Amino acid sequence: MNGLLLPIFLGNVMEMFNQSALPGKLIILLLFVSSVGVWYVMFTKMFQLSRARLGSERFLSLFRQKSNPFEQGRRIPESPLNTIYEAGCAAISTQGNPPLSVYQVEAVRAVVDRTMADEALLLEDGMGLLATAVSACPFLGLLGTVWGVMDAFGGMAASGAATLSAVAPGIAGALLTTVVGLLVALPSAIGYNLLTTRIRRLSVQMDNFVQEFGTAVQQHFGTTEA
Repeated sequence: MNGLLLPIFLGNVMEMFNQSALPGKLIILLLFVSSVGVWYVMFTKMFQLSRARLGSERFLSLFRQKSNPFEQGRRIPESPLNTIYEAGCAAISTQGNPPLSVYQVEAVRAVVDRTMADEALLLEDGMGLLATAVSACPFLGLLGTVWGVMDAFGGMAASGAATLSAVAPGIAGALLTTVVGLLVALPSAIGYNLLTTRIRRLSVQMDNFVQEFGTAVQQHFGTTEA
């Protein structure tokens, strides 16, 4: 049954597309391209964030198991915590031999904070496209509908045929843009909320790790008066 309904549905959609005015067709094509971009961003971000979450869990397990966390050994490059850790270790090595002064410890913390901010920006990369799709696609579809309805009534006035059958095909084609706009916006909204929650969780995890790393620096490298 479903195998029969799908061709009928697609045939109806193509018929409505053909009945749309040129601006409506252009808007539908633009929404289709946006949809491809949105799904690409959602899949790549989901994959990236899943790897980052699993990598961070492994990294924290290794970091907390060591009596000296600065002998980490194994690298987990997919984890943003690993990047922060390596930046912090590199900053420690540039400060000279321990014990480190208060100012040197603060310099290490500044490097770690800056690296965390950079990693947070990388995690949020592409989210602007999703946010734009959520807010703009419904309005873009509505614009196509309004334009199509205006075009349908304009055609009716020009032909002088004031019947429903004269404007119904044009209005049906015009409504297609709103449907397509919502079909792009709804998955984008769901994906945006899911990805934002994961990014927020990783950001909190990075912030906690920065505090933990700073405490470890003080404990293992000591501090002296400036």
